[in-house]
Amino acid sequence: MKMIIAIVQSKDSNRLRKAFASNHIQMTQLSTTGGFLREGNATFLIGVEDERVQDVLDIIKKNAKSREQYVTSQMHMDVEGGSAFPVNVRVGGATVFVMPVDQFHKF
Repeated sequence: MKMIIAIVQSKDSNRLRKAFASNHIQMTQLSTTGGFLREGNATFLIGVEDERVQDVLDIIKKNAKSREQYVTSQMHMDVEGGSAFPVNVRVGGATVFVMPVDQFHKF
């Protein structure tokens, strides 16, 4: 058995949750906040048998796409006025961890 932890952008979370449901993959969704951009994320906790890991990874890859977006960053200040200006960054996609599970209990 494996524990999959998938962190995705909030914009992708509804589509991903529906894809899990239609493929009979049980999961727990947590609302989380990202570090650099401080935007909303969703973290999915998924316990699956070893033979279903690739199915879950394929669903995540299909439904959590990265995209480019302009954000205003205080780290990139304009030299003269000191005001922030938009910076194009890549957001979205998924960060996924797959870990072995030694024991599983459901009470």
